[in-house]
Amino acid sequence: MKLNEILGQSKMGIMAVLMLPLLLLAISGILFIYQEVSRLWSKSAVQNKVVVITDAISGLGKECSRLFHAGGARLVLCGKNWEKLEILYDALISVADPSKTFTPKLVLLDLSDISCVQDVAKEILDCYGCVDILINNASMKVKGPAQNISLELDKKIMDVNYFGPITLTKALLPNMISRRTGQIVLVNNIQGRFGIPLRTAYAASKHAAQGFFDCLRAEVEEFEVVISTVSPTFIRSYHMYTEPGNWEASIWKFFFRKFAYGVHPVEVAEEVMKTIRRKKQEVFIANPIPKAAIYIRTFFPEFFFAVVACGVKEKLNVPEDRLLVKMAA
Repeated sequence: MKLNEILGQSKMGIMAVLMLPLLLLAISGILFIYQEVSRLWSKSAVQNKVVVITDAISGLGKECSRLFHAGGARLVLCGKNWEKLEILYDALISVADPSKTFTPKLVLLDLSDISCVQDVAKEILDCYGCVDILINNASMKVKGPAQNISLELDKKIMDVNYFGPITLTKALLPNMISRRTGQIVLVNNIQGRFGIPLRTAYAASKHAAQGFFDCLRAEVEEFEVVISTVSPTFIRSYHMYTEPGNWEASIWKFFFRKFAYGVHPVEVAEEVMKTIRRKKQEVFIANPIPKAAIYIRTFFPEFFFAVVACGVKEKLNVPEDRLLVKMAA
């Protein structure tokens, strides 16, 4: 009798071990299906909407363009390089169903040149006569000690990250207010909430943008205009577009990209789409540590400052020619 009980327990144990991988696979499959359904649902929220994307030729800009174009949006793609805009245009129309999509319109826009933004805004409005969704994606960052960064570079970063987006927003906002509809999405950065060493100019510009759009949110609520901010830690660069139109992500990328260092442009683009569908006001894309840092900065500032100051001394003497300056979100 005891032998039979032992054998029975052994069989149950073996079955449990065999069932675990199947259970994990089933859960993974359900999660994958849920995200695909959610993605399709999100696309319907932008169908026939006029969507303006700044810096559409960046990694995130391309992913947003692909996602919104497939969702049936009437895209106005802005960038400062016409040749790259045309490459993006060709890639989009080569993979889309022309019966379900609109041909994107291209507009040259360099947000570092504030004097041209007003004229570009008129050109954007002339495309369809209105704007339903504005995605402020263009951004520039610099890494280096504050004393090594010239005032000229500080001003350029503020132009691209702050004055450029708010100038374009102010130019397009009256159209939304008069129609009592619209949504403005700022792709910001978690450094809009707290700064870290060697990012003085970048963090300052992101703080300024965050403050502006937080205030604007309250001002335009009565006109049913939604203001959203999407703040990742940082968006990692990648070389995904080796073949025009080759944007199909495998199931393996779906499962493993969240464990990689940095936030993938695909993930941020999908979050922007969800933010628009749900009309969310603020989204952070970060693992628990950066999110916890926001609260530590608020409630335990002295501890936060002590932690971020650790290990900075040896990095302060960086020659000016080694400063890292690039377009990024």
